[in-house]
Order: sequence, then C-alpha cells, then structure tokens
Amino acid sequence: MKTLKVCFLGTPEFAATSLKYILSDPYYQVVGVVTQPDRPAGRKLQLTPSEVKVLALEHGLPVLTPENLRKQPEVLEQIKSWKADLAIVVAFGQILNDEFLNSFEFGAVNIHGSLLPLWRGAAPIQRSLQNGDKETGVALQKVVKQLDAGGVIGIRKIEVQDDWNANFMYAKLAELGTELLQRDLKDYVSGHLMPVKQDESLVTIAKKIDKAESEINWQSSSEGIHNQVRAFSMGPGSYTWLNGKKIKIHKTAVRSSSVEDSVKVSHVLGIHADSISVQCGKGIIDLLELQPESRNRMSAADFVKSTSLDTKARFGQ
Repeated sequence: MKTLKVCFLGTPEFAATSLKYILSDPYYQVVGVVTQPDRPAGRKLQLTPSEVKVLALEHGLPVLTPENLRKQPEVLEQIKSWKADLAIVVAFGQILNDEFLNSFEFGAVNIHGSLLPLWRGAAPIQRSLQNGDKETGVALQKVVKQLDAGGVIGIRKIEVQDDWNANFMYAKLAELGTELLQRDLKDYVSGHLMPVKQDESLVTIAKKIDKAESEINWQSSSEGIHNQVRAFSMGPGSYTWLNGKKIKIHKTAVRSSSVEDSVKVSHVLGIHADSISVQCGKGIIDLLELQPESRNRMSAADFVKSTSLDTKARFGQ
C-alpha cells in the first residue's frame, strides 16, 4: 500500500487526537508538523507548548511554530521542502493563503467541529451547544481561501444530550473526527469521493466567544442559561453575583422551561439536597455546582452551607 505524505497543522488537544490517529495508521506518513508558538499558561504564565507540538516531538517529527504563516515565507519554503502530498488542518488557529494551499498535490483538508455549513468560524462546538442544537458532528472539508466554505468530503453526526458540556463535546467530536481520517479522506485521495458544495443559504457563523458574554442574564430563559453554562465550560465560563461577590456557575439543569414570574426573576425559589432553584425570565433553573470568589468549585449543598443561603437571596447585580 502506497503511503500518503502528510503535513499536519493543528494546535489544541482536539487536533492532537487526530494527529495521534494519523501516526497510528500506516497509510499516512507525517513528514512535518506546524503548530502555534508556545503560549503563557497557568498561574505563573510559563511558556507552554501546544498539545500537538508535545505529541510531534515525542515522535521525533520536524515541528515549525510560525507566529503568522502567511507573513513568514521562509517557513513556507521549509514546508515545501517536506514534499508532502496533502495538508491536514485541525484547529490550527491561523488563516492559510493560496500559496500554501497550492503547495500540495491533493491540497489541504480540514476537520471542523460542526455539520457544515452550520457554524463556520472560531467556536463551532460552543456555539452549537449555546444554541441548544440537538444534533451536531464533524465535517471533513476541502480548505479554500474563504473561511470554512470548502466542499464537504464527509460528515459524522451525533445526537447531543442535555447534560453534555463543551469539555465533553470536544473529546467526543475529536474521536468522531478520526473516523473521517480512517475512511473518507482515503476515499477522497483515491478519487472515489468528491467534495460536495455547501448550501450557502444554510450558513451560520460561530463567532469567537467574548468574555463579556460570561455574565448570566437572569431575564433569559432557563434553557438559554443552561446552554450558556455548558457551552462556556471550557472558557470563559459563566458567572453571576451574590451580595456583591462574583460566583462562577459550573453546572446546571433545567427544572422548568415554562414557569414565569417577572417579580421573582433571579430569586432563589428553593434549596434542595443537591441543587438551588432560581427563577429565570422564563422557566426555573437548578444550580448544581458553584464557585465563590477565591474558593474551589463545590456542590450546591456545600455552597449553601458556606454562604448561609436561604430563599430570600437573589442572584445578579
């Protein structure tokens, strides 16, 4: 069996899952890896390599870490010297130009964390959860200059459960994406599978998440708040206020999606063994895990004990 020489571009754990599979499949020969430069991380802000870089170095692969691939022609020349047949891009984090895309016999393909043309852009998994989508998945697409607009080579779908958060979804979809590498990409390279043009009328945009979105708006519905909490679980998180102090909300559940009481919005309606019920603009939400300022994450029961919370309390500014 002839091997396919691959240039791999990716950065986070989501991408490392794909690279791990590629390295295990004898059909693929990774000739080089491109990833983002080391970034400050942790409380001490120490320069930390990406998950993809760590994995690549463990396997003795050449690694390039350009700050901006489009503005560093010397890096592109190094990539060309690898003589790869194909570029596989997974959550790389930089826009690629035509000169790069034209450097490979089979061009470049991308594994994207949504059912394209839904949720093109920077945060597809989180925006899908925030939107309350009941179905999502991954798509293998041909990379073109326009963001996430290339023809779709293959997709894998999955039903979304109400208690799944972004952390869980990232891992789930990362593994699902390896199925596209196992079969669909090989069929594409062999000429047995052609990219299908995306329906532009169905496009939705997954814009980058802003920290300003983190504060909970209690006028929203219980379903909307629940979806926000689980969507932002990987960052930037969700928070509210209690007696002038910031409280992070880590886990919730919808108790009711229909009960309305405009007078009691953001008020604590009930304290239970494992949850705190709060009135929303529409519906009631249960807070399951919270985190006070300068404290560790804790269960609702422990939070109630530590704050002497009662049904007179009200969240928010």
